[in-house]
Amino acid sequence: MKPKTKTTKGVLRDLAQLSSVAVQSNAALAGSVETAVARDDKRRAEKGTSVRRKNGLDALPRAELGHSIELAPWHVLHDLAQALSLSRQGAGRGLAEHWGGLKYSQALDPVSDSYMQLSTEAKGIARDYKRLQSRELGQGFSVALAREILGRRYPDRFVSLVSADIVMRAGWSKASARYPYRPDFFAEVWKPGEPSRVFPIASAGHHGSPKFSHTQLAARSAHVEAMHIGAWNETPCLVFSTELPSKGPLTVHALHARGEGGWLYDSPEHPLRSLNSTAENRNIVPGIQIPAPSDGAPSSEPGFHVQGNDFAWFQHVVARTVTAGVAAFAGDGATVARYLTSDQGSRRYDTGIAHAAAGSVQDSEYKLFGIPFVGTDHVFRLNNKRVEAFSGVAADLFSLLSAGEVEEYRDEIYGRRGTWPEQTWDPKWGGPVSVREDGTVLAMRLLRLRKSPPTEETSA
Repeated sequence: MKPKTKTTKGVLRDLAQLSSVAVQSNAALAGSVETAVARDDKRRAEKGTSVRRKNGLDALPRAELGHSIELAPWHVLHDLAQALSLSRQGAGRGLAEHWGGLKYSQALDPVSDSYMQLSTEAKGIARDYKRLQSRELGQGFSVALAREILGRRYPDRFVSLVSADIVMRAGWSKASARYPYRPDFFAEVWKPGEPSRVFPIASAGHHGSPKFSHTQLAARSAHVEAMHIGAWNETPCLVFSTELPSKGPLTVHALHARGEGGWLYDSPEHPLRSLNSTAENRNIVPGIQIPAPSDGAPSSEPGFHVQGNDFAWFQHVVARTVTAGVAAFAGDGATVARYLTSDQGSRRYDTGIAHAAAGSVQDSEYKLFGIPFVGTDHVFRLNNKRVEAFSGVAADLFSLLSAGEVEEYRDEIYGRRGTWPEQTWDPKWGGPVSVREDGTVLAMRLLRLRKSPPTEETSA
């Protein structure tokens, strides 16, 4: 019997429903990945090639993850939308990219009192599209879990995530750094006025059995190894592979590597910079510097290395790129452009599109959970019904972003940690709503026809 298609209202309700997401991170997974690494290394050796990987990938502590976490599908789509906002992955240009996450509005089935799984619709898509689906949904779950893991690890700090490629464009030109491996994201763990710590993150997804996750994690270990921050072989990282099976719950397989690196300490010669100041491009020589042995000269390996002289610059670029991603969620091209360097593609966003609220925060578009937000909207059809999606930023925070006051914005969101609404449905709005601690919001509802203002004839 053919399953009954859900109504649009039913889809919206499902998007807001909390459900458990299965997570696997244990010694057995780490051992299976080691086996997959050995198998791949043997094949490469037979062909006369090799690849450098992150060693010591291990299970995450139970206190940081456990066997599951609770999420609503709308949370995942919010995280995916932010991951896409500056990624240059989607078919959209500039400010349109984050709407790409909405194509998965019917992809996830939050089973009540059980684990989240793929919906019937998501299981029936064409084979070529499955690759894109698994990659992008994998990114959404990876960002959501990374935020959870690092938030528990550093309860006194804020966790921000950003596309690694966009950050790296400011320091390494593609022409000078043709190394094919690099992380997918950076997680910046920060506190106002203090050095940040940055974690490279690699993400993947598939529709097969758990063994595909072993292969993917082995492969992604080369991507996190490509970025060193601080001392050689001391950069901590996270790697994820999301299993999206046709039967049973979806499962996120996760491992991490420990290390003393990742800290962006300042020095008298290179003090921390004001985040309100403009970031500049660097032309860092590609290569990871290996410490010199006692009887030899230093050498380098292919990859990317942030060393002490560049710590303050790198923290500056990461923080301003994170801020650009928040501004993109409000649909303000001029504000996005001011936070990116020319090599990061500032011209791509400098379209002249500026939100009306840049001059007056009273011009907020919607109130969600009683909070004024300004942003941009998108109208499309969902099960033959017109729906509207809204993405934005809290109006008072957006006024800081549009004025270039990054330091003040970060002080505000740091101080408001734990105060934002946790609900996933706003009855007054009439649909699912996700609010993140960076002040961004993603909301959707059935399109409400707006009454036209009365004309002179009808009002006479």
